[in-house]
Amino acid sequence: MINAGLIKGRLSEAEGIAWDTCHKIYILMDSEQVELMRSYGYDPLITNEEMNPDDMFDEVREWYRDSCGLRFIQAVSTNHINPNAGFESLISQGEDYEEEVSV
Repeated sequence: MINAGLIKGRLSEAEGIAWDTCHKIYILMDSEQVELMRSYGYDPLITNEEMNPDDMFDEVREWYRDSCGLRFIQAVSTNHINPNAGFESLISQGEDYEEEVSV
């Protein structure tokens, strides 16, 4: 089950959002992650200076709808001690696969 409230909650504190135009959707929780994703070439990348949390939610929802079957949404925060600890899965890869197949 997709938890929209969890995603909206993270977006209310996010610095930005990014999508690889295939399946990776990130909610960027700090400015360091915004700059890191920018350096990786993520486009689209939208900051909280460009869009409010409600509009970011609508954008993330549209990206998710347009993504390929391997899609996921993760919130990511900078963690200098253990970079992998900064990832929080909001929608796991393939989580809604059964829902789509049955439609």
